[in-house]
Amino acid sequence: MTAGIVAALALGVATLAPETPPLEAALAEARALVDAGRPEEAAARLGALDRSPRVRHLLGVARYHAGDLDGAIEVFEGLPDELPLGSSERREAVQVMGLTLFELGRLADAIPLLEQTLEWAGDQQELNQVLGRAYIQARRPDDARGAWARVFGVAPGSAAAHLLTAQMMVRLEFEEDAEGELRQAIAKDPTLPNAHYLLGQLAIFRARFEDGEALTRREIELNPANAMAYYQLGDAFVRQSRWEEAIEVLQRSLWINPYYSGPYILLGRAYDRKGQPATAEGMLRRAIQYDPNNPQAHYLLGRLLQRTGREEEAGRELELAERLRQQAVR
Repeated sequence: MTAGIVAALALGVATLAPETPPLEAALAEARALVDAGRPEEAAARLGALDRSPRVRHLLGVARYHAGDLDGAIEVFEGLPDELPLGSSERREAVQVMGLTLFELGRLADAIPLLEQTLEWAGDQQELNQVLGRAYIQARRPDDARGAWARVFGVAPGSAAAHLLTAQMMVRLEFEEDAEGELRQAIAKDPTLPNAHYLLGQLAIFRARFEDGEALTRREIELNPANAMAYYQLGDAFVRQSRWEEAIEVLQRSLWINPYYSGPYILLGRAYDRKGQPATAEGMLRRAIQYDPNNPQAHYLLGRLLQRTGREEEAGRELELAERLRQQAVR
């Protein structure tokens, strides 16, 4: 939920023309319940009132905060036009309706409402990040870049804006769009940190190892202290069974950052394949030390223990690995 946006933008919501005191009191109590994190109670009280625009407005807000998105949309349908133009209630109704539609995945309906909110709340970072995500999912990269540029305070046409937008595209699994943004970022600034790294990551993910290696090495040239770049290069080598090369770069990654479990796991695999089970075990145990809930580390250690005849301990590790996997998919 994006309730934080509502809390930020709804401050100072005013009432409309005075009505009867009982209704005013009921609305004030319902608003207080919403603000106190008790929207279900607020919705229950409001449901017993009339269906005037002011009641529906607050009922929709309460249902949104309660997670009843379909119920919120049902209440909000057609409501903004019934509220005075420019009023804080109308603004909040448009804003929350847009957020609700976004949460429901109805991007074509959500974006125009969020853009209306942007007209008067353009400096709200959370609103811009929601719009940025919506534009990415709607395949509108130029608009997405503008939104993320506002979030991070960079120029929308800059290399930095392309890079940041690409990062968010990767997170939302729009890798092809991200590749285009990264290439534009590099074209504008060939020395921009992290751009080659991300582009290399996409190449390695698609098993384009030659491209991925070249791009990652370029990142290391630009930033030789980037532990994740060495780790990424080691991952590419492990995927190709290039064990010696993998060990070399993974060790470099750990010398820069010894507290990340990923390189230890890959080193465990590499040393195991090179016939050095004791060293492999040490690497995997170190990975577990830094990341006790990593199922892959427990699984690899369990298999290694099986091969070295320690069946009881191996069984515990494999059982734990399976339990952690099940927890991860819940």
